[in-house]
Amino acid sequence: MTVADEPSHSPSNSPLIPAFLTGGGEMGATVAGRDWSGSMLGAPEGWPPALKVATGMMLASPIPSFLAWGEDAAVLHNDAARNLLGAANATALGAPFTEVFPIREGLSLLARAQAGESVVRETVGFTRPDGEAAWCNLLFSPVRDENGLVQGVLVHCNDVTERVRLEHARIADERRYRALFESMDEGFCVIEFLDGPFGPLSDYVHIMANAAYERHAGIPNVVGQKLREMVGEEADAWVARYGAVLRTGEPIRFEQELVATGRHLSLSSFRIEPPELRQVAVLFQDVTARKQAEAELRRLNETLEARVAQALAERRLLADIVEGTNIFVQVADMDLNWLAINGASAGEFERIFGMRPQVGDNMLALLADKPEHQASVRAVWEKALSGEAFVEIGEFGEEGRERRYYEMRFHPLRDAEGVQVGAYQFVYDVTERLAEQERLREAEEALRQAQKMEAVGQLTGGLAHDFNNLLAGISGSFEMIGARLAQGRGSDVERYLAAGQGAARRAAALTHRLLAFSRRQTLAPRSVVINRLMADFAELVRRTVGPGIKVEMVAASSLWPTLVDANQLENALLNLCINARDAMPDGGRITIETGNRWLDARTARDHGLEPGQYVSVCVSDTGAGIDKATLERVFDPFFTTKPIGQGTGLGLSMVYGFARQSNGHVRIYSEVGEGTMVCLYLPRALGEEEVAPVEPTAPAAQAQGGKTVLVVDDEPTVRMLVVDALAELGYACLEAPDGATGLRILQNNDAIDLLITDVGLPGGLNGRQVADGARALRPDLRVLFITGYAENAVLNHGHIEHGMEVLTKPFAVSDLAARVDRMLREA
Repeated sequence: MTVADEPSHSPSNSPLIPAFLTGGGEMGATVAGRDWSGSMLGAPEGWPPALKVATGMMLASPIPSFLAWGEDAAVLHNDAARNLLGAANATALGAPFTEVFPIREGLSLLARAQAGESVVRETVGFTRPDGEAAWCNLLFSPVRDENGLVQGVLVHCNDVTERVRLEHARIADERRYRALFESMDEGFCVIEFLDGPFGPLSDYVHIMANAAYERHAGIPNVVGQKLREMVGEEADAWVARYGAVLRTGEPIRFEQELVATGRHLSLSSFRIEPPELRQVAVLFQDVTARKQAEAELRRLNETLEARVAQALAERRLLADIVEGTNIFVQVADMDLNWLAINGASAGEFERIFGMRPQVGDNMLALLADKPEHQASVRAVWEKALSGEAFVEIGEFGEEGRERRYYEMRFHPLRDAEGVQVGAYQFVYDVTERLAEQERLREAEEALRQAQKMEAVGQLTGGLAHDFNNLLAGISGSFEMIGARLAQGRGSDVERYLAAGQGAARRAAALTHRLLAFSRRQTLAPRSVVINRLMADFAELVRRTVGPGIKVEMVAASSLWPTLVDANQLENALLNLCINARDAMPDGGRITIETGNRWLDARTARDHGLEPGQYVSVCVSDTGAGIDKATLERVFDPFFTTKPIGQGTGLGLSMVYGFARQSNGHVRIYSEVGEGTMVCLYLPRALGEEEVAPVEPTAPAAQAQGGKTVLVVDDEPTVRMLVVDALAELGYACLEAPDGATGLRILQNNDAIDLLITDVGLPGGLNGRQVADGARALRPDLRVLFITGYAENAVLNHGHIEHGMEVLTKPFAVSDLAARVDRMLREA
């Protein structure tokens, strides 16, 4: 009988299934119902204990798993493996491993595992049955009998296709970035500011440069060179330019001579985020030839009027003066008759308009059959004939001809007595210069986009890796709960519930850290004196770091209050203390110190803050310290020096984001062998300290019976959970999927005591607008915002009205019930 012909068995109701197969899903039932009389394995009831145990483990695994048993390596597999087998699924049970295992590289690993070796292979490529490329991690483990002899091999195939695809995409982005970087005609470099002998940020080093750098700047092998070693006395001007970009974040365009090589450069510069990297990108071109031409133009302009006046007085021809230069020069009288025109200008006029002018010709008459050009010529020359000196950029060219751009400089022409007798024009072809500027702008935008995509790739890759791990724990726990309930084995459910809830909590913590890093977490700031939090917090730290580390608290007297979310501040400081603990595996000392700080303009600028009064909280340790290369990356998301699985790389990123969102900053100071200190700077709050409301530890069941709650949320699952939880406590619940529906319910029902609304709602009305509409109808209505995202602008940046509160998703049902109970009691 083939698998396709076998009867279906339910693992929960068939008495024919041996106990070790009852948790094996459909494949467990298939194994139990198969006729094994022709197989070397024999009937499952007679299988040796080692085979039974290994089969049960393999069938219960949530990932694709195989078991190869005996000398013939007969195959058993679980439900998850069927997608890998494809057409071979129908004949795989009991077949030799070498004939049905779908991943070629796995065949060479079998013999090693049969010899007693556990073998791991990561990122093994294979082709799915549908022809799609895929990757997995393979684990081959020998299975021994009661005598210690290897009888089989257990094989796990963990699919890592999505992670590999993300990595491939990241590598492709890096290659595109590098190709763009090296193929640009423009010079490009990234500089990193240093603290030097002339003060903070007084020097910089080139950390990247493309091949065009030397071509435009004339300096070879620039990577690793410091500015002051390269250009000496002119360093201050370059530091001032790029230092302003670093401090303000505002991009600039400018032209400056590189005295060291005698070249004039046209440059643009922008800051590389985040500012803590202290890096600035620079794009530039060599415009020395243009600058020399402009200098020639200025010299000609300075002497021409005097020479023209002299020529008029001596009755000499003006043509003798204007010839001999490649700049286009025209001189006209008050009636727009040419007094002089050089050969270069006459030739260009002929190229554009199809006719060659001569001295004595009239401009307007020559363009009589080209009225659109005649009007533009009259307009610009009449301004000059009225006595005005000016510069214009013009575009010329007719259909079928190349369009060119010209910089036209007009000046009035006066005789020896100062009477205006006409005007003259210098014209310079700037087509190539404008094209260079446009290419520079496009290259700068392409670099910005490449940098942005590189950062997004790094963030999404790390995020996908961590979330996939957590989702595997959550989904696997749900599957095992379903399987155990189907088997009637309720005693095992608690273990999987705990595992799933733990993974969900870690996923929520990861999301909160990401929001903190991006400065988008929901904050509830209040004016608080941080010293009042420190006694309990220091005790929490002592319990967390263990007895091998001494924790000291140095609290400044008369500490100012600061406007901050106290809970998020404690989370940030706890992250810093845990990092400090990890830096001292052999024990040491953690010091938590508070203080009042006045920051003057220069100090504030160095810290990326506004001048003024701040409260500082510093966490220092006596650990090994951090080297400079690592110190520059500690605030990068997903950057961690810890082994895989022991850190997400979001701890310091979260601290940084929290500080910036609180209108403060964070600084880190460290020396190898001397320990590390991280300081939070938070702005002083004027006024009295606010007392935080006390949350009840648990809701009183049905304490508020008879109260009515309106729940507005566009996510049906969340809405269902909130309504069911509150209904169990005796509340009457109404629900709405969007803001408009919620407002209609409020208008038609005066008995609603509390509005619970998501902040981000579809349909044009957000949660704050719904609350404002509800307050217009019922000024005393209590409102609880629930949000999984920090719409701080919607919530007026945390300053919400009396009777309104915020609860961040995901939340425990008990926390929701406690919050609702307190708000209704206070109503």
